[in-house]
Amino acid sequence: MNSLKNYTIVIRPDNNTFVAYVPAIPGCHAWGQTDNEARAELVNVFEMIQEEYAEGRFLPEDVERRI
Repeated sequence: MNSLKNYTIVIRPDNNTFVAYVPAIPGCHAWGQTDNEARAELVNVFEMIQEEYAEGRFLPEDVERRI
């Protein structure tokens, strides 16, 4: 089973907060007042998504991010 360490994580400022997301997994995004809070919340979201995929589906492979 994949872990969050296997994925590209993007964290960016958004107004007075931060948004964290995994581009390869639709719906895997979170926000927080700091970049660390956004990352911590993303871990929670990833765990919930992982539970959903545990029922016979596989998490997608990571995507190559181009800047």
